[in-house]
Order: sequence, then structure tokens, then C-alpha cells
Amino acid sequence: MKLHPFVSAVAALHFDNCFNPYSDRCDVHDRCDAPERRAAALSAIVAKATHKQIDAIWVGRDLGYRGGRRTGLALTDDVHIPQHAKRWSLTADRPTVGSAVAERTAAIIWSVLDQIDARIFLWNVFPLHPHEVDDPFSNRQHNANERRAGEELLRELVLLLRPARIIAIGNDAAASSSRVADDVEVSCVRHPSYGGQNQFLCQIAEIYRISPQYGRLL
Repeated sequence: MKLHPFVSAVAALHFDNCFNPYSDRCDVHDRCDAPERRAAALSAIVAKATHKQIDAIWVGRDLGYRGGRRTGLALTDDVHIPQHAKRWSLTADRPTVGSAVAERTAAIIWSVLDQIDARIFLWNVFPLHPHEVDDPFSNRQHNANERRAGEELLRELVLLLRPARIIAIGNDAAASSSRVADDVEVSCVRHPSYGGQNQFLCQIAEIYRISPQYGRLL
């Protein structure tokens, strides 16, 4: 499968102490063709998104080791790969072996996404998994050089998809999104981790007019 040029650009990124799920293979958890699977899935979603009217890009900060490192899909863990693909009328197989791994942030994100019909594209400021030195199954915040590379890609993605708005999940994502969004509205919501779940749910409920408790349309 020929990759979308945007995905090829992401796959070409390389930084120290970072895992690129579209070109790197984890010897512990990945299938033999995991990078190709992840790149193909993302490429298919990007291709679909370019032909749809996009309500919003939801932007997180980095891929996590229990989520996007494994799936290659922002804000998505093993458990929610089928839902992510289905939103774009696609199917996608899990690129990892063993039992499916859940991630708390992904579970919260998808608990509300499943109640929203709007076309939403999920992304991160830094689209790789940054980790601590000699500890690939850890999470760290991206550094300034990594942020600059991620912001260039985010700017390109906004121009490519032309969303009506950006929903930035957390202050770091909001700062980067505001720098590259030009005339696209950026709304910042609380990140659902570290005690932010209830505030995140209430803010998303207000934006999309759903119930934060039950997911019913208001």
C-alpha cells in the first residue's frame, strides 16, 4: 500500500529516546509487520479525512506507551482500535501480540467519542512516543526540538484537513495548537488524567451537547 505523503513524513521522524510506531518495531509486543500495519491504518484514515468535512481535530500531547505506541493511533489503545477504524468506515487489525492493553486516558476519550456523531480526527502535538533513557515502556514529555517538529506536522495537518475547530486536550496541546492554527478556533479542555476526568467530561459535554454522566444528547 502506498502511504499518504503526510504519513510518510511522520514515519521519517527520528529522535533519540523516541519510538516511531510507523517505522520502529517493538521486539516485545509487536507483530513482525507492526510498523507497516500502523502506517497503513493511519494512512487510510488520513485519506478518508481529506475527503470529509472535519468538525475538529482533537489534539493531545504525545503518544503513550500503553496507547499510541502500540496502536499508532492517537488517544487510542488496543481495546478501542475497532471503534477508531469504524468511525472512518474502515477495519484495522491490532498490530501487537498477546492480550489487549487498556489505557485510562483512551478509555475516557472513547467513552465520550462513542456518543458524538461529528467527524473528529485524533492527533498529538508530538506524534511519536517519547520515553526515558533506557526505559522504552515509560512516558516523558517531548522536548523543545521534538515539539518544533511536531508543530510543523500539526500545521500541515490543519492545512490538509481544514477542521472547523481544534479541541486541545491539556495546556501543552493548547499552546502548540494556538501557535500553528492560524484562523482555526482552538478550545482548550482539561486533560482527563491526574484528577481531570470530571472536568474534561463536563467541558466536552458542553461543547458537543451530550450528558457527561450518561452520554445522552441534551
